[in-house]
Amino acid sequence: MSLKVTNARRKQRVRLALRRSANGRPRLSVFRSSKHIYAQVIDDQKGETLASASSLEKTLRDGGKTGADIDAAKAVGKLLAERAAQKGVKEVVFDRGAYIYHGRVKALADAAREGGLSF
Repeated sequence: MSLKVTNARRKQRVRLALRRSANGRPRLSVFRSSKHIYAQVIDDQKGETLASASSLEKTLRDGGKTGADIDAAKAVGKLLAERAAQKGVKEVVFDRGAYIYHGRVKALADAAREGGLSF
């Protein structure tokens, strides 16, 4: 079985569990590439993105650092929590996708919690 199939199955399994436990809460979805990290707060019932942030944004790139480290993930998590709070979102379900809850994904989640999101 290839790695691509395994990751797709893990992602599918995580999303199914989230749908069962969401109770109408929006989903905080994380995508991690080798160079950057992205996060969105998505309302699946309406099918729209409520807030988003990534390490590609100009305010985060001005530091001259890479977007592929824990510091960038923390900055993205904090920025996303601020934007979600402006939209009135306080409770979300965390969608780690196919990624293990470790490193950059964990740093983003912890920063989002510190910023005011609860999950």
